[in-house]
Amino acid sequence: MKRLDVIGNISRDVTHYPDHRGGARLGGAALLLSMAVTRAGSRAAPVCVLGGDLAHLPQAPGFDTIDWSALAQADGASTTFDLRYDLQGDLVAVHPDYGVAEGLTAHALRHTDRHPRGPYHVCCRRPLDVGAVLGQLVRNGAAFSLDFFLPSAEAMIRAAGRWLPMASTLFVNAAEYWLLEQMVDSRTLPEVVVTDGPRAAVVRHFGQRAASVVPPAHPPREVSGAGDTLAGTFLALRSQGATTSRALAEATAAATRYVAAPALPIPVPRRA
Repeated sequence: MKRLDVIGNISRDVTHYPDHRGGARLGGAALLLSMAVTRAGSRAAPVCVLGGDLAHLPQAPGFDTIDWSALAQADGASTTFDLRYDLQGDLVAVHPDYGVAEGLTAHALRHTDRHPRGPYHVCCRRPLDVGAVLGQLVRNGAAFSLDFFLPSAEAMIRAAGRWLPMASTLFVNAAEYWLLEQMVDSRTLPEVVVTDGPRAAVVRHFGQRAASVVPPAHPPREVSGAGDTLAGTFLALRSQGATTSRALAEATAAATRYVAAPALPIPVPRRA
């Protein structure tokens, strides 16, 4: 089974909710999706740039199942996000500081040049130059999947538009799917996984519904990262031969368990 290389950020996040939930946590789509892949029994490597504040992460307890060989380290601070949600779990404001992730595009292009065939998952989020990365993946003949982040989704979908029909799977929430339909004919897209919070998650093949699952009911502690967990689990199970329906059911269950669990703490560097 081939390793999935996940192009994206690893970040230090602070989440806020009106009922005073939230706080500092480890985040970033490249990390959370890679962790979901490995929990589902496959291999994953984040293609990311870490600053000195998270340089110890690969050696921290609990992260040894991830393949860190695609990591780049740089002087400076890692990406940080300040994320504000409403009581329904919808993101209402985000304040990023990309830090050393400004170098992610250059690192991703070098990595995909050295490892041209993939498979890859691209987390379509700023500051990544999505057009440059997808263009190189297509030229290399690599298999790839994509996901988006609502605050930047419209711009990222436009930037990725010409390559979207070449993606094996797209992961979007309901609001992102509406944006997607305004710009791309959904009948040209091989597979789209659409999530909608506690409502049914749906898989569409070339615009036609192929599977639908209502997530298990469970009060969430923290919604940030639920989509990454679902995507990583789904991709891992599909690569292992699971049917679309089974992969979607297990992926929604994994996302439900994730949001009900305590947030991922930022590990403290070990003392020498």
